Amino acid sequence: MIDYKKITNDEWRERLTDKEYQVCIEKGTEPAFSGEYYDKKTVGTYLCRCCGEPLFRSEHKYDSGSGWASFYQPLSSDLIAECPDTSHGMIRVETNCASCGCHLGHVFTDGPDPTGLRYCTNSLSLQFKKE
Repeated sequence: MIDYKKITNDEWRERLTDKEYQVCIEKGTEPAFSGEYYDKKTVGTYLCRCCGEPLFRSEHKYDSGSGWASFYQPLSSDLIAECPDTSHGMIRVETNCASCGCHLGHVFTDGPDPTGLRYCTNSLSLQFKKE
């Protein structure tokens, strides 16, 4: 079994494209409305780009108008690690894959019922498995 948290930056560079590395490992953000999943409506599961852990279901995805893939809940709360992010003069909550540490995006409290949450997620941090 691979311990994804022990993979070196050089190994991640071999596994990911330059853009994926910039978002997933260096905690970057893809431009709004540029990701392949922000408006995807196909039924299936969204997996972590780095380790393949299932994170979100399409039934929990909605159009937030933000330009990023948005979900109101993950498959399970223990799959997503959250930490404070005060970069860029903002106070936000960063989301990462709990299994490997891949940067996913941020979670906000302006989402729809039933959770009121918006997991604003970079498409480059995800893979999609069609049902």
